Amino acid sequence: MRVNVENIVSEMETFDLVAEDDSVLEKLLEHCITYRLKEEGIVHEWFAFSATRGGIALNADNVEIFEHEILSKKAKSRPATVRQNNRTPMQDLNTLEQLVRAETEEENLLDSYTTVPKAGSQKRVLTTPEQPQSKKVLIARSPRLLFSPASFSPSANPSQKYSSRANRGEVVASFGTAQGATWHGMGGRSASVQLLAVPEDSITKRFKYMFQKLRDVRDVLNDRIEELSQVLTDHYDIEDFRSVAMPAQEPVTFLGQIACDSNGKLNAKSVILQGDLKHSAGMQVPVDLSDLKDYSLFPGQVVALDGTNSTGRRVVASRLYEGVPLPFYQPEKQSEQEEAFEGLEQQMVLVACGPYTTSDSITYDPMMDLIDVINRDQPDICILLGPFVDSKHEQIENCQLTVTFQEVFKQCMKGIIEGTRGSGSHLVFVPSLRDVHHDFVYPQPPFHCFEPLKEDKERVHFVSDPCTLNINGVVFGVTSTDVLFHMGTEEINSYYPLYPPAEEMNIDYECFQLYAQIPVTPDVLIVPSELRYFIKDVLGCICINPGRLTKGQVGGTYGRLLLQKWNSKEAHRQTPCMATQVVKI
Repeated sequence: MRVNVENIVSEMETFDLVAEDDSVLEKLLEHCITYRLKEEGIVHEWFAFSATRGGIALNADNVEIFEHEILSKKAKSRPATVRQNNRTPMQDLNTLEQLVRAETEEENLLDSYTTVPKAGSQKRVLTTPEQPQSKKVLIARSPRLLFSPASFSPSANPSQKYSSRANRGEVVASFGTAQGATWHGMGGRSASVQLLAVPEDSITKRFKYMFQKLRDVRDVLNDRIEELSQVLTDHYDIEDFRSVAMPAQEPVTFLGQIACDSNGKLNAKSVILQGDLKHSAGMQVPVDLSDLKDYSLFPGQVVALDGTNSTGRRVVASRLYEGVPLPFYQPEKQSEQEEAFEGLEQQMVLVACGPYTTSDSITYDPMMDLIDVINRDQPDICILLGPFVDSKHEQIENCQLTVTFQEVFKQCMKGIIEGTRGSGSHLVFVPSLRDVHHDFVYPQPPFHCFEPLKEDKERVHFVSDPCTLNINGVVFGVTSTDVLFHMGTEEINSYYPLYPPAEEMNIDYECFQLYAQIPVTPDVLIVPSELRYFIKDVLGCICINPGRLTKGQVGGTYGRLLLQKWNSKEAHRQTPCMATQVVKI
């Protein structure tokens, strides 16, 4: 006879044990099935475990510790013959799901002949043969059953610091005040997620890299200078540019790219202006910034500046031309979804950035908590940025996993997608260069080693890093790369304007030129970073750093936005972002 929740509750009453919620009882039932225990056996084990610790509460966190310290150790200590005859179904996720589904079928068969639950039994949805209970609902209700870290890690112990964290759900940063705002979405009922550019101008699949030549890199960098020079010339009525290496006693205008004269950080004494090929033949000279009242520069920045160069060996700058912001998106013809979105109900967008597990554990508890948040708030769109399998995690760096990195990623995707199926939220997955299983190149193609089920394909979107999304007429600029642009008025025309790039960045410059440029000023720019979270309005663009879901061994933050698209025919543009918050997980 199979074990069931009712008998577990009956055995618990003998010892006056009370579970905090039904999920704890489901977890005990799962452990009974996994470790081949009867109801009285697991209750006796828990009572002994609890008594040695002063009578701790019967909650989800303590049950996790109970499993790893008691149940799993006893299972390993069994004789080899016993383990062979009673082999546990924990090798992978599929065996556990088969057991759950088999038990569900038996329960549904019995439930089909009754509509009155037994006294003292757990509350469940009433079913009949004509209206059986959906298996999808059961699976979506318990996402933790879909994801079992113990199947791929020999030491999947939960993080004590994370489980004991305080201030859960605290709002730590906010922007805007929406009247009567409730942080609850519509479950993606009217949500539409598309790439802003046509598929031909976007990265939709893998590509060959590591074949670029230095001449090609030079051409890409020079094309960027020439493109921005035309914008500056038209906006400021600049007549012509002079070579950076030609002597000039009177003030003239120079064009080039900022660089550093050494391998150290850029400072006021190490700035170099590298001219373009057309006017300066790529030559470079040092720049004296002492006459400028204020400035903000970064390596790779394309600038135009006025100044003198009396000897041809040093430019003394007197004026730095500010960049010209890109226009906002104005569709020629709005789609039906965009028209329906204008002036109607608010839509909620959730943004989270990995890692999704703490540095001292591989249990993915933060990811499970985020799934609970999604099921509770039902956001219309969830933008989830990598890393999902973090290359900087200690167990991954030391190769302590028992399965491949791709298998861990597939289990993560399956847990998130099927665990949030009941919410109806659209899921947008953005890769990261820290995803150890994915292509290590920037720009980065979408994830390719996981294929969602047919029933999930409409709400699951795998996109590249970086990407520009059109969400019901609201433009989102998204990148998981940890680079914070200078948020002033200098030109920001790409998702990674720095040159040379950071040591951990491998940039394919041909694809960078084609796919990593910002086509318009986005309504919302998502730039996750290790730096402190923030929300800022920069020239009408809402820039948000949601932080990371975990910070070392402790919990981190995620972001949420309320959007409402206003009528595009209004004289003055209004940002569609009504309110934004950064919240602790």
